[in-house]
Amino acid sequence: MRYLIRMIYGVLIFILANSYSLGGFIPVGAGVWLLFLLFVGMNVAPSFANRKLQTGRLRVSADGCELLELFLISTGLSIVYSLAGWSGWLPLGSLLQEPKLWIVNTLIVFLVEAVVFWNGMIRIYVTSVQLGIKWRVIGALCGWIPILNLVVLMKMIDIVRREVATEQGKILEAQEYREEERCRTKYPLLMVHGVFFRDFKHFNYWGRIPGELEKNGACIYYGNHASASSVEDSGVELDARIRQIVEETGCEKVNIIAHSKGGLDCRYALSRLGTDRYVASLTTINTPHRGCQFADYLLSQISESKQRRVASAYNAALAVMGDEHPDFLAAVGALTEEACRKRNEELPDSSQVYYQSVGSKLNRPSGGRFPLNFSYYLVKHFDGANDGLVGEESFPWGEKFQLAATTGRRGISHGDMIDLNRENFDGFDVREFYVELVHELKKKGF
Repeated sequence: MRYLIRMIYGVLIFILANSYSLGGFIPVGAGVWLLFLLFVGMNVAPSFANRKLQTGRLRVSADGCELLELFLISTGLSIVYSLAGWSGWLPLGSLLQEPKLWIVNTLIVFLVEAVVFWNGMIRIYVTSVQLGIKWRVIGALCGWIPILNLVVLMKMIDIVRREVATEQGKILEAQEYREEERCRTKYPLLMVHGVFFRDFKHFNYWGRIPGELEKNGACIYYGNHASASSVEDSGVELDARIRQIVEETGCEKVNIIAHSKGGLDCRYALSRLGTDRYVASLTTINTPHRGCQFADYLLSQISESKQRRVASAYNAALAVMGDEHPDFLAAVGALTEEACRKRNEELPDSSQVYYQSVGSKLNRPSGGRFPLNFSYYLVKHFDGANDGLVGEESFPWGEKFQLAATTGRRGISHGDMIDLNRENFDGFDVREFYVELVHELKKKGF
């Protein structure tokens, strides 16, 4: 029924767009104003079925797709009609064979279709997350290339349609499990970022993950530590942060979920600073527990003077981000194989804390997005299968280890594991992965 209604709407737009010439062929003249009113209504609310969607953003996105599909249908009909009339294939006499009539009819078609197209395009450009910068740029560049523009447009519609279906499903699923509160753990969650990032108010390092966890009952805090420091300095910051949370909330302990270098920082705090008495569990995500050989290689190949220049530039940028005393070289040096080997020997795990780990891997370099698609080759040369930054053998730590992987060509990158690009892709739902991860902590009594 939905497809039939869409076809009917497309035909009506076609008739309105070509009413100037069709007036001499079929009696549409008297109904032009009615068609115009229907046209306005279709542009305001292309589909009443979309009113059932849970959020305004999804409704606008879905309506944008409806409009673009109507554009494809009506434009296709107009092109066929115009060519057939001009060539004499249809019994229209000389209607579209008259240059003046053809030009006027074409201008009206252009104006009508432009309204439908831009109404739909603006809606999806403004509301879609999954289009990202990539498809927005491709859409703008290919918009004036015949045939290719239609292929790109259909791809964009498909992307947004999938996004609407996925997000609607997530909302309904959260509503279904709301009373169960799958992620309401005994102790709150502390989410610890990796190197060269900070916890910003308006840009969450963890993407859509915290929001999904909170929908399922989680209570979340953040590390708020420096983006580039030694493991020791970051550990001190995290120790202070955990003690602050425990003192202010009376929660007794926290469950830590730490990404990348954040896992090393937390292990140091637990082992050396007595923070373990305030921690129930530590889950490390794509943490290089055994280091990265390619980091050793880079530091050995770059002269000290060049290292200082690079570090100076990075430290200046990191200071703008909010670090009081950024130390680029200390942060990178902490990730080398030698530094991690020595640290592993000196930092025993606490018997009071449950340790587990998660890793992922790319199946092909292009799945990693820039710049991980380039670093993948270097990491693979030294560390084998990897996530674009860390080798697979470096991930495991603790009682349990999970390797997140897909059977498709893409794989899961270092950034995908924190929803860096806010991207949905087949074979892995990062938000649901974390919901299940925290749900397991709840079942263990943490």
